[in-house]
Amino acid sequence: MPPRIKICGLTRVEDLEQAVHAGADALGLVFYPPSPRFVDLPTAARLARAVPPFVTLVGLFVNADPAVVRATLAAVPMHLLQWHGDEDEAYCRQFDRPYIKAARVRPGIDLLQYAAGFPSAQAILLDAFVDGYGGGGKVFDWSLVPRSLGKPLILSGGLDADNVGEAVRRVQPDAVDVSSGVEASKGIKDPEKIRAFVAAVKTAGSASGR
Repeated sequence: MPPRIKICGLTRVEDLEQAVHAGADALGLVFYPPSPRFVDLPTAARLARAVPPFVTLVGLFVNADPAVVRATLAAVPMHLLQWHGDEDEAYCRQFDRPYIKAARVRPGIDLLQYAAGFPSAQAILLDAFVDGYGGGGKVFDWSLVPRSLGKPLILSGGLDADNVGEAVRRVQPDAVDVSSGVEASKGIKDPEKIRAFVAAVKTAGSASGR
């Protein structure tokens, strides 16, 4: 089957609904205040209420105070957590919630060693290394990805409808994650770009025999 698809950085109910209708498997909310896609708790709770059954809601955090994370989880019913900062394994698993851990990829990083450091993670997400946190809409060198991480692999970093097909064929990830590649502006999604992205993933996944 084709890779699973996560649309991240949602800030509006109408964009969330468009992502669901297009066929997204997971939806991401950003709880990192410096991000232009940051959502406060009332907004996040409103978005969560619009998520239908069998679609995964993911909360993204970066080096957050544990008390902030717990307060967020109490207010917003999320299925999966995404740690995108410098969190270690003990930090990530303290919330008794399934999680994925992001790796910021650049030459010299040992991704096998990195993945081994998070034995409790459900998956490892690979993103581009940029100043600050998040991939910045940049594509990293896919040749740095090993054939197997020993964990499900989520590919992120500068993906859009034009390049995700090649990414799926070359990397063969278990899932892909997109934010800026389906936007009209930061935090505002473009329905046509979402539909084109989902279609490109499914076409490439079917052609590669996934």
